[in-house]
Amino acid sequence: MASNVLNRYLFEDLSVRGELVQLDSAYQSIIANKNYPVPLQGLLGELLVATTLLTATLKFEGSITLQLQGDGPVSLAVINGDHEQKVRGVARFDGSIDGEASIHDMLGKGHLVITIDPKQGERYQGIVALDGNNLSEIIEGYFANSEQLRTRLWLRAGQDSSGDTKAAGMLLQILPDADDSEEHFDHLEKLTDTIKTDELFGLEVNELLYRLYNQEKVRIFDPQPVTFFCGCSRQRSAAAIRTIDRDEVNSIVAEEGSISLHCDYCGTNYTFDKNEVDALFDIPSNDNKTLH
Repeated sequence: MASNVLNRYLFEDLSVRGELVQLDSAYQSIIANKNYPVPLQGLLGELLVATTLLTATLKFEGSITLQLQGDGPVSLAVINGDHEQKVRGVARFDGSIDGEASIHDMLGKGHLVITIDPKQGERYQGIVALDGNNLSEIIEGYFANSEQLRTRLWLRAGQDSSGDTKAAGMLLQILPDADDSEEHFDHLEKLTDTIKTDELFGLEVNELLYRLYNQEKVRIFDPQPVTFFCGCSRQRSAAAIRTIDRDEVNSIVAEEGSISLHCDYCGTNYTFDKNEVDALFDIPSNDNKTLH
């Protein structure tokens, strides 16, 4: 399998487009050292695949964030991805989660927030009810109601036959303004429904698409790599500390010997001792960019 790659494809004689994403290390980096229960790992993997597939539909530079919120054991699960397919994510949970827990068991009463944030233009945010048996159905409902574009997603996350943690998925979407698109979509949807998880995890894109659509003309575009990218830095942590009242910071340093900020996305700790804290507050606010 091509690791951490997004492939877009088009059915040349049909009015439908498709996407396929296959992930390993990009997904593993998000769940590593987090002690997430297995069902929550799976939910984050599906959310990562969905975000990657949806980000690939952007016609502009920007990002998409998919954020699940609820009052159940899982209060938050969020994945962010941009037009360069740089992704990151985190979840928050409290209490025990059964090994067979569904998305509704984990989130309880909640919703999905989809945020589209272009570099130029207005930010858009949609709130989606958790109407559906799984994440795929929830997002498909969003497209049906908000975008009015018939869309299907196939999302998978788990371990392959070798025990390696992977996530993968596919998307089919009707092209706008196509008169015969419904019939074409029905046909391709039935073919794609035959996909097996081990095929999604293990087959190269050409073999997988041929196995599904060998009687169709499929044009595959250049693959796009997907990478885990957090974006945190010591410089940003320093800037965050400077927003805190100095007396409060001094009190923490006096008690602990230093002050630390922890990045939930990648797990990095940024620690500043007394001398470094003094330097932070003694330089002009626009000069802390020189810190390393």
